[in-house]
Amino acid sequence: MTIKKHVKLGLSALALSVSLNAMAAEDPIKVGILHSLSGTMAISETVLKDTVEMLIEKQNAEGGVLGRQLEAVVVDPASDWPLFAEKARELLAQEKVDVIFGNWTSVSRKSVLPVVEELNGLLFYPVQYEGEESSENVFYTGAAPNQQAIPAVNYLMNEIGVERWVLAGTDYVYPRTTNKILETYLMDMGVAKEDIMINYTPFGHSDWQNIVSDIKRFGSAGKKTAVVSTINGDANVPFYRELGNQGIAASDIPVVAFSVGEQELSGIDTGPLVGHLAAWNYFMSVDSDANYDFIDQWIEHTGNDEAVTNDPMEAHYIGFNMYIEAVKKAGTTDVDAVKDAIIGVSVPNLTGGYAAMMPNHHITKPVLIGEIQDNGQFSVVWETPSTVAGDAWSDYLPGSRDLIADWRKPMFCGTFNTKTGSCGASAGEMAAADE
Repeated sequence: MTIKKHVKLGLSALALSVSLNAMAAEDPIKVGILHSLSGTMAISETVLKDTVEMLIEKQNAEGGVLGRQLEAVVVDPASDWPLFAEKARELLAQEKVDVIFGNWTSVSRKSVLPVVEELNGLLFYPVQYEGEESSENVFYTGAAPNQQAIPAVNYLMNEIGVERWVLAGTDYVYPRTTNKILETYLMDMGVAKEDIMINYTPFGHSDWQNIVSDIKRFGSAGKKTAVVSTINGDANVPFYRELGNQGIAASDIPVVAFSVGEQELSGIDTGPLVGHLAAWNYFMSVDSDANYDFIDQWIEHTGNDEAVTNDPMEAHYIGFNMYIEAVKKAGTTDVDAVKDAIIGVSVPNLTGGYAAMMPNHHITKPVLIGEIQDNGQFSVVWETPSTVAGDAWSDYLPGSRDLIADWRKPMFCGTFNTKTGSCGASAGEMAAADE
C-alpha cells in the first residue's frame, strides 16, 4: 500500500471519527418522566410531569447542556405501583433515558428502586417521605421527616399547646413509618399513649363521616387536640369537606397536613378550611424574586392565569437544576460520573436561598408552616431560621439511629452502622425485604 493510500485511509478514519463525535454531541439527553397521569394520584402528579417539561423547554431555549438538547420521554404508571417498576424498566432499558424524574408515593418509589439500582439509572424523587432509605441511584429532593414532620409537631406543641394527637394517614409505607417516628417522638416528649390516636384509610377513601366523628369525639376530652395528616391523593378532598360538614374549625382541632398543597386545595371550597395548616419547604406565597419568576414561567407555560405552584414542583426545580449542574461539572451524562459530581452541588431554591446536595443524597431545605387562606393559598406563620439538612435515617427508630449514609468514597454506603463500623444492605435489597 502506498503512502498516499495510507494518508487517504487515515483522513477517512479521522473524518468518520469527527462525524460520529458530532452525531453523538447532537443526540438529545433523554429525560424520563415517571408520574401518574391517571388514577388516584393524578390530582397531585400531573403537574409534576408538566413542571419537568417546562424546565426542559427552558433549558433547551438556553442552548441545552454540553451542546445537546434535552428530550422528554413521558410514561403513565397510572397510580399502579407495580406498573411504576415496569415503566421505569421501559425508560431505562428500552428508551435509554439518561435520568428519571418521578414518583410521588413511597410505595411507588420502593417499587422502582430495585430497577434503577439494577440498571444503574438516576432517579430524582421530589416528594416528602418517611426517610429510612438512601440509594446511590436516588436523589431525594423532598423533605425527610426531620425537615417536615418533626418541626410541624414541635410547632403544634410549642406554639399552639397541643396535648392530644390524631395521626391520620393513607395506608401505605410513608404514613405508617412517619407515624411510627412521630409516635416515638411524642412519647419521648412525655405524651401519654392514650393521648395518641392513629388511623389509616385506603387510597381514594371517600366516606369520612365516621372517622371525622371519632376525631371530634377524641378532641372533646378537655385537652388541645390536633390532627397530623399524611392522607395522600384525592382522598383529601372529601376529608376536608367532611371536616367542614361537621363544623370542625381550625380553632377547635387544627389539622397540619404533609401532603396537601396549593394544587390539592384548588379543587375544593377552602372557606371552611381557613386556619388549618400545612408543613412544607415552599409555598406559592413566598416573597422572593426567584419565586415570582417561577410563577410567571408556570403561568405562561400552562396558559392559565389561575395556575398554582407547590412544594413538589419546587423540589423538581431544584433537582433538575442540580442534575444540569452535575452534568456540566462532570462534562458527561455518564451515570457514575454524574453521581460523583452532584454531591456538594448548590443551586438556588425558590424561597430566596440555596439548596445543596448532601453526601447522603438528601438536600438542605428551609421548613415552613403555612396557614390556609380563603383563596386557597398559604400564609407562612412559622419558618426555620436557616436550612435543615435531610436525615436519611431517623434518630427515633431503634434500627435506624446508628445508621448514616455517605456516598463519597471510600465509605460509599447508604446504611453504614456507626456502632459496628460496617455497611449493611442496599436500599433496593431493603425495599425488597419490606414487601
